[in-house]
Amino acid sequence: MKVFCGRANPTTGSVEWLEEDAQYDYHQEIARSSYADMLHDKDRNIKYYQGIRAAVGRVKERGQKAIVLDIGTGTGLLSMMAVTAGADFCYAIEVFKPMADAAVKIVARNGFRDKIQIINKHSTEVTVGPEGDMPCRANILVTELFDTELIGEGALPSYEHAHRHLVQENCEAVPHRATVYAQLVESRKMWSWNKLFPIRVQTDFGERVIVPPAELERCPGAPSVYDIQLNQVSPTDFTALSKVLPMFSVDFSRPVSSSAACHSQQFHPLLSGHAQVVLSWWDIEMDPEGQIKCTMAPFWANSDPEGLQWRDHWMQCVYFLSRDEPVVQGSPLCLVAHHDDYCVWFSLRRPSPEKEGASFHQVRPICDCQAHLLWTRPRFGELNDQGRTDQYVQALRTVLKPDSVCVSVSDGSLLPVLARHLGAEQVFTIESSAASHRLMRKIFEANHLEEKITVIEKRPEWLTSADLGGRKVSLLLGEPFFTTSLLPWHNLYFWYVRAAMDQHLAPGAVVMPQGASLHAMVVEFRDLWRIRSPCGDCEGFDVHIMDDMIKGEQDVCRERCAAESVPRMLQVAPCRALDFRESREAEPHPLWEYPCRGLSEPQCILTFDFQQSVPQQPVQAVGSLKLRRPGRSHGAVLWMDYHLTPDSTVSTGLLRPIGDEGHCCWNPHCKQAVYFFSPILDPREPLGSLQTVTYSVEFLPHSGDITMDFRLSDDPGAVPSSAVVGNKVAEGL
Repeated sequence: MKVFCGRANPTTGSVEWLEEDAQYDYHQEIARSSYADMLHDKDRNIKYYQGIRAAVGRVKERGQKAIVLDIGTGTGLLSMMAVTAGADFCYAIEVFKPMADAAVKIVARNGFRDKIQIINKHSTEVTVGPEGDMPCRANILVTELFDTELIGEGALPSYEHAHRHLVQENCEAVPHRATVYAQLVESRKMWSWNKLFPIRVQTDFGERVIVPPAELERCPGAPSVYDIQLNQVSPTDFTALSKVLPMFSVDFSRPVSSSAACHSQQFHPLLSGHAQVVLSWWDIEMDPEGQIKCTMAPFWANSDPEGLQWRDHWMQCVYFLSRDEPVVQGSPLCLVAHHDDYCVWFSLRRPSPEKEGASFHQVRPICDCQAHLLWTRPRFGELNDQGRTDQYVQALRTVLKPDSVCVSVSDGSLLPVLARHLGAEQVFTIESSAASHRLMRKIFEANHLEEKITVIEKRPEWLTSADLGGRKVSLLLGEPFFTTSLLPWHNLYFWYVRAAMDQHLAPGAVVMPQGASLHAMVVEFRDLWRIRSPCGDCEGFDVHIMDDMIKGEQDVCRERCAAESVPRMLQVAPCRALDFRESREAEPHPLWEYPCRGLSEPQCILTFDFQQSVPQQPVQAVGSLKLRRPGRSHGAVLWMDYHLTPDSTVSTGLLRPIGDEGHCCWNPHCKQAVYFFSPILDPREPLGSLQTVTYSVEFLPHSGDITMDFRLSDDPGAVPSSAVVGNKVAEGL
């Protein structure tokens, strides 16, 4: 059975209706999940196994049967650990049906069918009693309901319900306890992800400063956590104002409350400075004695920094205070952690005797300036990058004329202000969303430009001559940046806008950027490869079925290929979750957080001329990337360069040439695209003799899609003549 799925196309700006398999959403969830990353987290697995063994042992010592409740079982791994440790029976709850079905198969394959029952429900729907899902309450509670923020996946409500309805009083719990830690820091770099700084513009009339609106300055900011790989932030990028503070703990063996609460820790600042950012993480203790601990602490706060476990399913948290607050060394302060049932946030206050022990509950901060709704944290950082602004200013100087009529097409861009300060006669900015429209008006008013820059609130394709006051556009500008873009080439939407606005362009009109180019490089990741690497056996349990769900059943694919008389040489891609249309595309990743080495030199794959109309026919590039350095080819990284003028290029990828060892410096404000090769090469495997990666990349103008196929080859002279054909075969299966 087929279903129609509506999807907004970020490149063309149109809404498309596509026919997909009925299981499409399920396959997408599995393909993009973090199950592989969790199963590769050996530290997590070992600590859970140790904690489960200890809990089962304590129950057995009391002469009781060990009845386990496993909430959010996923693959069933923790349940199998429990039975292996001696549990008499395990009820494993999994609400996501494809995973529940997989868990049934995995449990059966490992011989635990008679000891583990998979319940495909949300835990709050599970019933206990003679006619219920469980005949009696469990005396061991095993869960892995945590996210980077600890409680963001609904851990507290789930524990609260379990203690009320599903487990015995004083049950054993694995993990036994969780503790949230925080450290107050000053960091201009991280603060630039939250506030708009004054931006300096050098003009022929002297320096102008773009100032942020007072409303933006007062705004408490976005309420959501910014979860990142904090180990990739250099200690030189922040100054610690406090020691690491234990903020609050949750004992999972006792009744848990999901009610809003706050927890205060008094401290004496280590240095004088500006309190701006709170760095936070947590650890879990698997046993009551706290001997079995799994920590998310970054390297500078870790007792074993050399033995850090890399993980992507749990990272660290960056929280922003509602305002920059001066602190004085040694003068006592209180850091307050607030949380509701799903979210955590922080505030700072001065201690006072009369408020000692009082509750300091604070309403969760909400953005009221529009900026934090429109701009992501990386986008704030991009706008605050003075060097990037200077590059746009220099490029604008070469194309602006005193009589220029400029139209800027980007979401929430400061280009209109730059153009006006540099002397453009008339400036229009097209803001297609209500949020960007309101925000840009505030910025223009704060800089006394509300009468000098015209804001047009509509989609660029719907622009009329009346919107422009009958004027013809002599300079069409774009960064380009659009909030709907996920992959680097989605900002090619600017090209489609340029084509739609052709009737409004004056003869000889200039378009900036003039064009763009797509670049690629083969890389070896230090750690990111794990999210796509097969798991096979995990702590002695066979979880190949999970790999099959992601990678596919080879036999099924071969049968289909045979039935459709597909030549054997073209049977290159099994039918699998990752072969559904969106998953065949590359994935966006901020590679400044994920170190890698370039094994090939960067290579330009495709070019796009914005001064010409979008072509009618597909544009294809076929070639090869020769590997220059030894390593394991995990995938290809792709990014866009935007050519503002013949002499000025802004890159969304590499900021400088790679070194002799292949080390990469990536643009921290952008996500690059990663196309993972299959199979993923494990560092434990010996290096092969691969010398070349062949590619076929095609730009499809009617949809704005870029399809690609990369192949590893040990033939340096290989020609990827069948690459696109092979991909089309996969699409037809």
